[in-house]
Amino acid sequence: MTTKEIAALVVALNRSNDYKKIYDELYADDIVSIENWGEREEHKGMEALRAKGEQWEAMLEEMHETIVSEPLVADKSFAITFYMDVTMKEGGRMQMTELATYRVNDSGKIYYEEFTA
Repeated sequence: MTTKEIAALVVALNRSNDYKKIYDELYADDIVSIENWGEREEHKGMEALRAKGEQWEAMLEEMHETIVSEPLVADKSFAITFYMDVTMKEGGRMQMTELATYRVNDSGKIYYEEFTA
C-alpha cells in the first residue's frame, strides 16, 4: 500500500470509528505514539498503544462530534486534523482540535504518530 492509500484508509476508518482495524492492519508492532496534551507522553509498542486507547475511552463520557480532515501526504508521511466535541467524565464538555502526523516505514506500516494541539 502506498502512503496515500494508507492515509486515505486512516481517515476513512477514523470517520467510521473503526480504531481496531487501524491498529490491527496499519500499525507496526513497534509503533511509537506521542501525545502532547498536557505533558508530552510517549507510548511504545502495540500493547502501550492499546492501553492508551483504553485510557481515553475510560475518561470519555460522550463523543458528540468528530471531524477528520482530508490527509496532507508526502512520500513517507502524512498529516490530518481531528476536531472533537466531547464530554469528559472529569472536566465536562470541551471542543479540541489536534494535528496528527504519521510516518510510514518501507513495509507500508505506520511506525510513528504524534498528536499536537
